[in-house]
Amino acid sequence: MEKASSYLWRKYADYVWTKWERMLIWNMVEPYMRPKSFTPVVTIYVAAFYTGVVGAAITEQLYKEKYWEDHPGEIVPLMKPTFYPGPWKVAMGQVPAHLRENSG
Repeated sequence: MEKASSYLWRKYADYVWTKWERMLIWNMVEPYMRPKSFTPVVTIYVAAFYTGVVGAAITEQLYKEKYWEDHPGEIVPLMKPTFYPGPWKVAMGQVPAHLRENSG
């Protein structure tokens, strides 16, 4: 009987240890696991993209209407990008001569 009980205790100890070990490992790995489905992520990205497209179109239309109020009948110059602080190579709605393909 002694052998059987020590065998059972050893098996139980192994079970508890591996259970604890699995829990520890999965708690470390779980934050890095991929989501079960990418559908919600893709849906959010598509919605965000089209929200940005619609927002940009509305912003540009408002810019044009404001320009036409101040300068009726004139051609509206290109709108400078709002969130792009880099070099802007278009001056007064025209590409500079030194940047054109057919210059020369």
